[in-house]
Amino acid sequence: MQPPVYYIGLDIGSTTVKAVVLDATGKMLFSKYSRHYSEVRQSTARLLREIADFAHGAACRMSVTGSGGISLAGELGLPFIQEVLASNLAIRKRIPDADVVIELGGEDAKLTFLSGGLDQRMNETCAGGTGAFIDQMAAFIGTDAAGLDRLAQGHATIYPIASRCGVFAKTDILPLLNEGCAREDIAASIMQAVVNQTISGLACGKPIRGNVAFLGGPLHFLPQLRESFIRTLHLTPEQVIAPDHSHLFAAVGAAMNPQDNQEAIPLETLIQRLSSGIKMDFEVKRMDPLFKD
Repeated sequence: MQPPVYYIGLDIGSTTVKAVVLDATGKMLFSKYSRHYSEVRQSTARLLREIADFAHGAACRMSVTGSGGISLAGELGLPFIQEVLASNLAIRKRIPDADVVIELGGEDAKLTFLSGGLDQRMNETCAGGTGAFIDQMAAFIGTDAAGLDRLAQGHATIYPIASRCGVFAKTDILPLLNEGCAREDIAASIMQAVVNQTISGLACGKPIRGNVAFLGGPLHFLPQLRESFIRTLHLTPEQVIAPDHSHLFAAVGAAMNPQDNQEAIPLETLIQRLSSGIKMDFEVKRMDPLFKD
């Protein structure tokens, strides 16, 4: 009897690393989501160690995706799939009835219209209205993202807060704090600011209709943020799609990336290379010193 073949998808984002292990039928056998705190290689090595312990020597085929994955994939000799393509691959297979997909990550936001032709919009260089913005605003009022979500659950009033820039948002929040406004209301207003930024900045007036899927870590772990979208878009319960693994869709798409002619990946070799440091094939040319001495 031949040993099983596992398909691994590794999503290295701006703030987190995600991994999934699928069997040949597409069933998810293992998943992990964790922050890397800018220690990408160390976090990836720890994640691969967990996968190796789970796989027990099974043959593994792996693809990498994510904003932080392209260079790492090249250094490790692994196939890379762009995260938009990876997410779309998983969306078509897992939630084919979605008309619109709203996806928020650590520093990116994506809005995909699927009905009537594919139309995808993504934020550019600014991380306003993303997970990083939520973390920053939560810290500003003395909590974390989960605490912000719990506070927002008890809100009574929504105040206008800018979300294009953290500096502008703090300028709006500080007077509210000084005036003694409830932290619950400020938390809900921050969530609403994220919604407004996503809809106005990405939809640009195009109607968001039909079945709407919510993907990405912030929308998976922060129910009040998702509720703010639902309330703003006037969605019925039947129109809301919130998959169980909505924070892992890019990793799932990477695992589903065709790899039929790819050789089995020795996970121990990858772990060793990540742990000991990867030797680059080139050296960045340095400028001459300004002063010789």
